[in-house]
Amino acid sequence: MSTITSVILAGGIGTRLWPLSRTNYPKQFLQIADRESLFQETFTRALKLSEPADIYIVTSELHQFLVINQIRDCGCDPALVHILKEPVGKNTLPAITWAVSEVLRCSSPKKIVVFPSDHSLAEEAITEITGALSLTDQYLVTFGVQPRSPHTGYGYIAPGEPCGIGMTIAEFKEKPDRETAILYLKKGYLWNSGIFSFHADLFCEELHRYAPDIADAFKTPHPDYYAIRSISMDYGLMEKTGRGAVVLLNAGWSDLGTFQAWYDHALHDADGNAGTFTAIDASRNYVHTGDKRTALIGVSDLVVVDTMDALLVCKRDESERVGSLVSQLKEKSDPITEIHRHVYRPWGGYTELERCNNFRIKRITVRPGEQLSLQMHRHRSEHWIVVRGMADVTLGDETLCIGAGESTFVKAGTRHRLGNSGILPLEVIEVQIGEYLEEDDIERYDDTYGRT
Repeated sequence: MSTITSVILAGGIGTRLWPLSRTNYPKQFLQIADRESLFQETFTRALKLSEPADIYIVTSELHQFLVINQIRDCGCDPALVHILKEPVGKNTLPAITWAVSEVLRCSSPKKIVVFPSDHSLAEEAITEITGALSLTDQYLVTFGVQPRSPHTGYGYIAPGEPCGIGMTIAEFKEKPDRETAILYLKKGYLWNSGIFSFHADLFCEELHRYAPDIADAFKTPHPDYYAIRSISMDYGLMEKTGRGAVVLLNAGWSDLGTFQAWYDHALHDADGNAGTFTAIDASRNYVHTGDKRTALIGVSDLVVVDTMDALLVCKRDESERVGSLVSQLKEKSDPITEIHRHVYRPWGGYTELERCNNFRIKRITVRPGEQLSLQMHRHRSEHWIVVRGMADVTLGDETLCIGAGESTFVKAGTRHRLGNSGILPLEVIEVQIGEYLEEDDIERYDDTYGRT
């Protein structure tokens, strides 16, 4: 039985990594270059500290099925893990408070480690984090990172007096300009990693003292999330408590929040380039263009990121400004900040291949053992062509099984369902035809995943 509870915060969006990271498929779930996502790396790290039953994941209702599928891909049963689904994001203090309140209800181990789900850490981090548990009966512990540069994208911590293996916290500092960041480095300040460790009882004691409204909101198992104020753990508690401590974390930490950070984290060729592309007289560039053949000539210090529907080109040292670009797009209600051409669903996902005024073509992938909802469309018909696997099809009162090279037609107004009872992924090309082709033209009658 583990003696540590792990809390994973998985509700962020990561706008500075657009066009890879978007609202419906944010940074922590990206699986780049066939590697595990940052969420999966975090979950695997938590398993080294805690049993699955002692892992609490706070995510949004929008991302709950991404969490479930990625846990399953890690070889763990998602049903063993506590998944708390926020109807709306309220920053880190309410998320952590909800997790702690559930820990206390379930009588799980009360020494808690809180991980952001979108950070990278080296293997030795577990040893360093475990070592800091000795402070948690007396302190709310956060972890500081020795700065490698005068970074303007991180908050800073001013260490105070020694306390055990750590130091008390003299002061928190917000993200500075470059001149201030240089001064912080000279003073020995640390980057704020956003990782926490504490005893649940001490957390609740300090929370009642400094944020009683947040504490009161979670006295019930079903809090009114919309009424809770949005506030971070640092602002709401750590900057106010006199019982905060910081422990130095030496384990290769990076929040990978910008393309500059991804460049720093990547392998480089002899010319300092990161990514797969052909180059002539090109150096220190970061390129992510998937399977697309890419060539650069005579350029340096660029970020080039290409997806099916968006292209980003910027200077590497300007990559912090991608978040401002996304804000501009959001102000125009541009859906390109929300969804990819590839959309993930609890049963698998689909890729939009082409769209015109009255038709739309998708490639649908259904995971083994999964099925779509029993549904009906009023404004479109669908033609399904199986290209891999065997499809279980419901059409009105009829059920049939169709294999690769076979097809069927779903007339508008017909109740239908697509499923995969096989052991291999099912792939189907779907051609939609109609006057209206948006995803809200779905009436669900039965759904394995409880969607309405």
